[in-house]
Order: sequence, then structure tokens, then C-alpha cells
Amino acid sequence: SLIIRGEKDEHAVLCSKDKTYDMKIADTSNMLLFVPGCKTPEELKADQASCNIIHSQIAGFSKNYWELRRCRPKLKKLRKLLMEDPYEGPDSRQDQASTFSKYTTEDLLNLIQASEEEILHQLQVIDACKIEGYWRILDFDYEMKLLNHVTQLIDSESWPLSKVPLCACLEELGSLEPREMIEHILLSYGRKYIDDAGEVFFEMHEDKICRAIAQMLLQNAVKFNLSEFEEVWQQSVPEGMTTRLDQLQGLALVDKSSRPETIFLLKVEDLPEDNQERFNSLFGIREKWTEVDITPYIQDLCAEKQTVGALLTKYARSSMLNGVKVYNSRRPIS
Repeated sequence: SLIIRGEKDEHAVLCSKDKTYDMKIADTSNMLLFVPGCKTPEELKADQASCNIIHSQIAGFSKNYWELRRCRPKLKKLRKLLMEDPYEGPDSRQDQASTFSKYTTEDLLNLIQASEEEILHQLQVIDACKIEGYWRILDFDYEMKLLNHVTQLIDSESWPLSKVPLCACLEELGSLEPREMIEHILLSYGRKYIDDAGEVFFEMHEDKICRAIAQMLLQNAVKFNLSEFEEVWQQSVPEGMTTRLDQLQGLALVDKSSRPETIFLLKVEDLPEDNQERFNSLFGIREKWTEVDITPYIQDLCAEKQTVGALLTKYARSSMLNGVKVYNSRRPIS
């Protein structure tokens, strides 16, 4: 089945089970006639001795048709809706008194301009979880609290990061937090697998844990001295993990032009969804970008089979600066 999605102020899109298409009216020079019971030449008997003119009633006509073009699903609104009321834990008074709407899968299908598969995949990407039938995003502080419980337990039990047992985690931490929240944090920051004995284990994602801890450190400062940040960051992650700046792609930006060098929080999900608006926003933050720096912030804009290079050619102007290719805006940024 095909479904047209969009609220009154949005441009309509057509969705199949797993894809989203832009809808545009295209004109045709050949008028299309709608004739009930119309027969094609192949359907008429070829051996008819005489040709009879068949009088047909034309029920309608059209000079245009809908042209569908595969487009990126419009998923930014999904996070925005769920962030209206992030989940702060079972003891949160704010959650019980909240007047914000909560959203089921059906609600999101009615509000988000994307196919069902694309919406469900994005819910996984943003680590949303179902609580009492509603999709929720964990409040970042609460998420860090849960992650801290898990990493401290791993440390105290000296478990390898590649083999964290689910049963033991639930047993040890179940008195502190709901068991489903412990399992959710393990799913968010690890890969679930079952060993030969049938026991469930998690392989923890080092990069994702390091990234979350970096976000926690950076969100409390406008800018952070880079060398100081790297030192504090490495000290803050669980033992045995190694921090690297490439773990922060699309989350933080290093300013190499300042002395000393600084780093600040810049999350790709906070930037506009529209291509031109995204580039305007990025060039408002920094006048000239190298391809390496800008790629994490525009990669999600690439349509099917489109490259970052093609996007930069369309929306930016290139030049050389100290032997390095840089990109700046094609239009003046106010």
C-alpha cells in the first residue's frame, strides 16, 4: 500500500513500506482520457469483416500526473517530538505530572513524513525505547546515570568489555533501576549475542561510550581547551578504553585557528534538515571548512547515490588556503 503523509503546513510525501518519495505535479503534452470499458486494438477481433465506429463516453481527462522522486525521510521532527518530554526515570515527579503528549508507533506514523521501516530504524538510531506502550528518549543525565552503573559494575567485576553477562547485570543493578532500563542501556551501548551455552552477553561499544562521556564533559562548557579536554576525557572513561577525536564526528568541532586550540559541542542533530539552511547554518558558525571537518555535518543530507563532493559543489565554493582546499558559502551569510 502507499500512503500520503504530511500535516497541513508540510509538502506532501508518498510513502511505501520502506521508502519515501517527493510528490510533484508534472504536465504532459498528451491529454490523458479516461474511457470506461475502453478496448485496445489487441482486444478487438482482427478478423472483423467491417469496421464499426465505437462510440465511447469520456468520463474525464487530465493534462498532468504525479511525478515521484525518492527523497530522504524527514526524520528530524521525530527526535524533536520525543525530546518534548524525555524520560527521567521511574521516580521522576516531573514525568508523572507532565502535560506533554506521549507518542505510540501509530501516532508517529501519522506525524512523521517517512515510511514505517524508516521511522522504526530511526527510533533505533536515536536509542528510543518503549515505556508503557509509548516511545520515549531517555533524559541525557538519566542515561549517563544508567551507563555509569553498568561501567562501574564491569570494572568492579573485571569483566572483559566483549563479554558482559545480562543476567548478572540485572541481578546486581535491578535494585537500583528498573531491569528493562538496564537492558535498554546495554542494548544502546553494546551488541547483544548468545554464547554456546545459551547465555545472553553484550559486547560493549567502546567508541559510543567514549562519545557519550565526551558529550557529558562538553555540554557544561562553551569552549574547552583541547589538550585539557583530551586529558580529562581519557581520565573519565572506563579503564581499558582509549579516547580518540575521531569518535566525536558530528558531535564536537575542534577550532585549530584559536591559540590554544579549543573544542566545542556541535551536534549534527541540532542543525536544520533542509540542505540550504544546513549550509547557511554551518557557514554562519565557521566561514571556511575543510572537507574532513564538514563531512560529518552534511553526510546525512546525501540523497541516494549522491556524494559529499556533489553536495559541496552545489552549495559551496572551493578555494585554496595555505595549500589546503577549503569551502565557503556561495551566497552572503547575514
